Amino acid sequence: MNVARPSTPLGATRVCPHCKATVLQSANICPGCQHHLRFNTSAAEPQSKTVSAMRIQGSIHHPGRGEASEYCVVIAITNEKGEKITRQVVGVGALQPGEKHHYSFSVELVPVGGSKPRN
Repeated sequence: MNVARPSTPLGATRVCPHCKATVLQSANICPGCQHHLRFNTSAAEPQSKTVSAMRIQGSIHHPGRGEASEYCVVIAITNEKGEKITRQVVGVGALQPGEKHHYSFSVELVPVGGSKPRN
């Protein structure tokens, strides 16, 4: 007799033991620190292929005149009705005159086996 593993709710989360980021419970590898989260045989199989739904890259450059400038990187997520789901500060820092920082933001979709699309 095969005993089915209890399923977890879609979108369930847990905390990465390495970097303390909130990650999907289904993740085999933390998207933040990229450490492995599972080492059992079923998790050793490759995770479903992720799809990059969006990727933005850019940079900010201090014009080189005047004093240093501070910055704050904020990510806000809303649903289709415009209701706020979350808003988080993900980084802060300062730019000295002539300094440049590069940024990358991506959203990855991870297919969940056995789930049915919502209408």
